[in-house]
Amino acid sequence: MATLNVKNFPDALYRKLKRRAKDEGRSLSAEVTRIVGRDLDHPKRYTVDDLVGLGAEIWKDVDIEEYIRRERDSW
Repeated sequence: MATLNVKNFPDALYRKLKRRAKDEGRSLSAEVTRIVGRDLDHPKRYTVDDLVGLGAEIWKDVDIEEYIRRERDSW
């Protein structure tokens, strides 16, 4: 199994990570592996807000979540 060393890891982030690992009953390395694996297994979901140049100006003043909710409810 590979070993990963991370340089210049922010102290505050390290403390949060260590606390979460403890709260979840995992070792620090197991928690890091879980978080990285989860992120890599689930690609980023794009929203209408991410669609630069594809009519974004139409959606500028629209509450996207409310719009989607209304659309789903109309079916």
